[in-house]
Amino acid sequence: MPKVSNAICRWSSLITASLVFIVGCSEVRDSNEAVQANTDQMLANDGKSLTKVTLQLNWFPEAEHGGYYAALVHGFFAAEGLDVEIIPGGPGSPVIQKLVANQTTFVVGNADQVLTGRNQEAEVTALFAPIQMSPRCIMVHASSGIERLDELQNMTVALSAGRAFALYMQKKLSLKGVRVVGYPGSMAVFLNDKNFAQQGYVFSEPFLAEQQGGDPHVLMVSELGFNPYASLLITRSDTVDAQPQLVAAMVRASKQGWQTYLESPEKTNAAIHQQNEEMGLEILDYGATVLKDLCLPDAMPAAQLGDMTLQRWTQLRDQLAEIELVDKNLDVSKAFTTATGHE
Repeated sequence: MPKVSNAICRWSSLITASLVFIVGCSEVRDSNEAVQANTDQMLANDGKSLTKVTLQLNWFPEAEHGGYYAALVHGFFAAEGLDVEIIPGGPGSPVIQKLVANQTTFVVGNADQVLTGRNQEAEVTALFAPIQMSPRCIMVHASSGIERLDELQNMTVALSAGRAFALYMQKKLSLKGVRVVGYPGSMAVFLNDKNFAQQGYVFSEPFLAEQQGGDPHVLMVSELGFNPYASLLITRSDTVDAQPQLVAAMVRASKQGWQTYLESPEKTNAAIHQQNEEMGLEILDYGATVLKDLCLPDAMPAAQLGDMTLQRWTQLRDQLAEIELVDKNLDVSKAFTTATGHE
């Protein structure tokens, strides 16, 4: 298994996922506490009384969480009076379930998770959307000549069964002659079979494939119009109602963290690497570079970083209803809020 195995086994089997999650959390806890201790010491010198909160990640620490770690290591959480513990996730990390069970104050997740959760009566609310364009991609070989998703045919495509993006692809694309198989959790088959394509995140798997001698060409799933916000900051709806100042402080610090990470990720990447040694500095730097266009697409002003619109949420609801993951009448107006003081 390569040194950066975390990035290439996102969707392993549930049993393996549980084991990796437990091991991963134990391995990063000491370094997480070290980063936290540095921040706490800085705050203690200011004599502030800090409010303790937890932020549960949906995966091991990576570039996709960079802005939240930047808020920690640069002291932005501290400046807002927050003592934030960032808890690593892992494959299949049940962030929405943990949030509903009151096991954490905030979580990081994607917009489709918010809507499918609310469809199952999980009262959760998205607060801030740093990654505006979905990083989900399909990797094909450059030598295949495939330039668009609708050109996928007469080949094998590895997708995670049951995932919203995979269901949407299978509904919208003809996939003539395509054999859909489960995601293998490694790069081995892709590297050895020119007629094989597989899912990935644009800031990690393509980099790994090139490192191992592959010739990946990336097709963005968002080209189909399926484009959920990613790395959202999410909390319980009752927290938004009962503690608006806490929520606003968390959003302000997170936004400042993301703005800083996109401009100057070096210090934060060093901290992420400290917590997740399988994420080398080279791939973290690559990820931070790729994230710029995903977080601020189409020359979006930095001041609008994290903004959300009802139109985007409504479109996603309609798409998820089309693949029967949510009710077509699900009220999306309660799935997110812009009243958090970050505009």
